[in-house]
Amino acid sequence: MAIKLRNLTDEEKAAIAKLARSRTAAAREVERARIILLASKGKRMPAIAQELELTEITVRTWLKRFNNEGLDELTDLPSSGRPATYSAEQIAEVIATALSDPQQLGQPFACWTLDRPERYLNEEKKIEIKRSRIDELLIAEGLRWRTQETWFGERVDPEFAKKGAH
Repeated sequence: MAIKLRNLTDEEKAAIAKLARSRTAAAREVERARIILLASKGKRMPAIAQELELTEITVRTWLKRFNNEGLDELTDLPSSGRPATYSAEQIAEVIATALSDPQQLGQPFACWTLDRPERYLNEEKKIEIKRSRIDELLIAEGLRWRTQETWFGERVDPEFAKKGAH
């Protein structure tokens, strides 16, 4: 079924011509403008699809949308993206765990490694999280491995600094 492009206003003609030859606009928007431009020059749907290397369904979709909504319909709508994997409360729990003394949480060790909070959070707090994700969250909070002694607890060996100098 053929779709006929509605009559364009002078403003629409100018905007579509400009967008169709743009080198800085989004490629999808340029492609859509080219569909409308070719249709306004009297080309039929199969010829437009062949020239732009698109399917006829794509050409039909954008002609219909333009006929109904105008120029604004040629732009992409913002997408919401992937939903968050962990809630703000779970992320706060990960960070609070890393900043805490493991022995005060009933753990049998004096300092954290990345494996230990993973085990603790998975088993005790029932937060399914991997070691790599814990590392990403801590880095995002500005916490770095071995540079933030408070979140790994104090050194177990009081002579550590002296030994490291030799």
